[in-house]
Amino acid sequence: MRKWTRTHTLVAGIVLILATNAVALLGVAYNRGEPESTLRLSGRELHLPYSWGFENENSGIALTLQWRVLTEQSDAPYRLRKSYTGFGNVPDWLDKAILTALGFDVSKPEDTPQGRMHYDKLLPKEVLLVMELDGLAYSAALERMRQHLQKEEALLEANRGKKEFEERAKNAKRELYQEERINSRLFVIDAGLDVAGLRTRYPDRNRYAIVRGQIQPRLVEYNRKFKVEGYISGLSIDQIQVPAIYRRVFEPLLKSVQANRYDAAVSPYEVSVAFGKRLEPWITGAKGSK
Repeated sequence: MRKWTRTHTLVAGIVLILATNAVALLGVAYNRGEPESTLRLSGRELHLPYSWGFENENSGIALTLQWRVLTEQSDAPYRLRKSYTGFGNVPDWLDKAILTALGFDVSKPEDTPQGRMHYDKLLPKEVLLVMELDGLAYSAALERMRQHLQKEEALLEANRGKKEFEERAKNAKRELYQEERINSRLFVIDAGLDVAGLRTRYPDRNRYAIVRGQIQPRLVEYNRKFKVEGYISGLSIDQIQVPAIYRRVFEPLLKSVQANRYDAAVSPYEVSVAFGKRLEPWITGAKGSK
């Protein structure tokens, strides 16, 4: 019987590393065939990193997907603003019926100790999410903000000279401006388990991308009553590496005095993002806005 030596260990380690890299490269190659969808995004939907080691010329650049959901409409300004901060992750459409279709057991009553214990133990699950770019969800968000501004302006008209209402109207104008020019237009609007079924419902591959993400039911309390909500905890992949060929588009922004505080209203770049057979994103084109 041969004695296992350090040389054998070294060779085995090298083989393992090569095999792992080969599998990873094959996965990338498979994903980057014909795109399942392609979205044309701007600085509103793809944010630069907050900090970047530009002292190291070999540092990579990763853009982060900014997605949103529509939440329950309310007259309360705080609740309304909460819908547009970009990360309110409890959408209107994620009800018990969809949670059940996704494989969650949400049949237990919420108002019993046993039911609450059941929901506390439910774990997140990776599912398929549908992201819509500049569609009906974004139009609804715009309309809500316009209605909010109209309401605040009417209150200001009825309360001329009162500082409180002047500030409220001013804030409403600012929020509408942000909605029109700065906030992301990318909304998660549906979820499922089957790519083909979702694609049948959302056939436009330049407006709707199917991605993987995590959903979890959670129990919340409103006015001393418990209710089950579906919570989107995140995308499985929310950062996209910038290929070397496109670094020139982003490096001037990163190296400027206000590298991480550029005015998103001017959307300083446009990026074509493809989503492959494994629904993983990569950049196929990038240019600065004129």
